[in-house]
Amino acid sequence: MNPINVLLQTTIETTDNDWHIGRFSLLRDLLASLKDAEGRPLFAVTARDRGPVGRPDPVLSTLADSDYDQVWLFAVDTGDGLHAQDRAGLEAFHRRGGGLMLTRDHMDLGCSICSLDVLGGLHLFHSHNREAGSAPPAPDDRGTPAILWPNFHSGANGDAQRITIEGERHPVLEGVDYLPAHPHEGAVTAPAHSSSARVIATGISKATGQRFNLAVAVAPSDGHGPAIAQSTFHHFADYNWDPAMGCPDFVSEAPGDGLAANPEAARSVRRYAGNVARWLGGR
Repeated sequence: MNPINVLLQTTIETTDNDWHIGRFSLLRDLLASLKDAEGRPLFAVTARDRGPVGRPDPVLSTLADSDYDQVWLFAVDTGDGLHAQDRAGLEAFHRRGGGLMLTRDHMDLGCSICSLDVLGGLHLFHSHNREAGSAPPAPDDRGTPAILWPNFHSGANGDAQRITIEGERHPVLEGVDYLPAHPHEGAVTAPAHSSSARVIATGISKATGQRFNLAVAVAPSDGHGPAIAQSTFHHFADYNWDPAMGCPDFVSEAPGDGLAANPEAARSVRRYAGNVARWLGGR
């Protein structure tokens, strides 16, 4: 059986002092290391940043004609990360059965994904995809005043958060009870009009005690592939798995070491990433 072709892709040009694709190297290496029962690689992994902003990305805009089976899109831009042709490419890829993992972060970070057909509505932003005319809720995390809702505080970067399973345990959560923590996670939802989307895991804010959604799974239907909407890309970032890997210099919060001190949590985090890749690939 051929390996599943996986694209790990950011929505920014390669920029050293930012969340470029090199800051997801532990995820890349993990997926590339996984084997099937016969010892063959499960995944062939490509990791890249987008091409020049303001023009179609040569890969994203042509995804429907590519041999990729799944795309993990790390929306780390401030609104300009996807060209109209990139969105069309992602939508066509999804319609032809491709699997998608879409993730972003706090406030409006990554909001270039919010207008994607079918899947864009899974993500709520400070200025986009909220109920028309409604004011944004009050901030959750108050430790970084410049960052407004959504900014759910699940813990320090480098710490682990225990998750709550919602409904029947989804296949991507088999053996998973922890995810990495982050001081200001974004917001994901299962729209009421979607029969194929459901919230599969929630967390609890350490700042307010509020429960918030961590992940939404979308079952394949009508030819569309499976999808996962994740509240923050920090669940997969090197810095959150191992703070010694470093971060951009605009990160101001002190990291923790809870994940490193909890082997069960560390296994859980890596198990989750492998489970997502298997599920998106139909394995």
